[in-house]
Amino acid sequence: MSKQGDRVPSFTALEQAADFLDAHPDYKVLRRLRHVDWLYNGPTEGETRVGVAVDVETTGLDHEADRIIELAVQRFRFDALGRVTQIGKARLWREDPSIPIDPHITQLTGLTAQDVLGQSIDVNAAVEILKSADIIIAHNAAFDRPFVDRRLPAIGGKPWACSMAELDWLGLGFDGRALGHLVSQCGWFYEGHRAENDVLALIYLLAHTSQDGETILAKLRAASEQPTFRINAVDAPFDAKDSLKAKGYRWDATMRFWWKTISQPDLDAETQWLRRDIYLERGMPAVFPQSACERYSR
Repeated sequence: MSKQGDRVPSFTALEQAADFLDAHPDYKVLRRLRHVDWLYNGPTEGETRVGVAVDVETTGLDHEADRIIELAVQRFRFDALGRVTQIGKARLWREDPSIPIDPHITQLTGLTAQDVLGQSIDVNAAVEILKSADIIIAHNAAFDRPFVDRRLPAIGGKPWACSMAELDWLGLGFDGRALGHLVSQCGWFYEGHRAENDVLALIYLLAHTSQDGETILAKLRAASEQPTFRINAVDAPFDAKDSLKAKGYRWDATMRFWWKTISQPDLDAETQWLRRDIYLERGMPAVFPQSACERYSR
């Protein structure tokens, strides 16, 4: 219990104490994420571009049946080396889905039906921000993009990147791929599973400098520019579903087939595995090249 007259330590004093602890190998200090106007303020390299970090909270996982209940977008500007030179204000909208919100979703996000009652996304504002992007980034774009494309079809065709799927996090010295876990390994913490917090955490993660001196954003941009291929396992046998799921394939409930996005170096091995182990040499998957503009779309 503090005594009368005790003073709260200043921010500078707390930072000094945190630095002192962090310098010892037996301690690791986590700092709370806070909004700042930039994460790099030195000389810029090349032309700066605009990125938009996106996150959605939804009533469930089904892109056709479920609905967005919270959408957050946050613009940022970056230079040719992937350094974040300016961060805009996060914009957050809630939306009444007109369907029940499962108690598990409320437990996960903290959002109840009362929190979103009668609310809706400002479509014009959201579209204006997303259309201004040179690249849209989500930490699970295969989940977020279909919801966003369906709700805001006017932004269709913009390039997307996925910070979760497109980077070799283990090779970069991290373990795991969850956003909160990655951010904590960079020395930060925040309250997750709320869209507004998640987009800021994503920007901090993108601005992080990896062990080789490159930012995570620079690595993600390079990865997103590489060609990938969408493999549709059309007419795959029903009893192959567990094998496909184990290999990372997703079920398209509308088109009724399993699919996966894969990089060019892995394409031959993947198609050979499908022909041999799934189709048993009696069929072929459908393979389509993808750019960042098509990737993760339905």
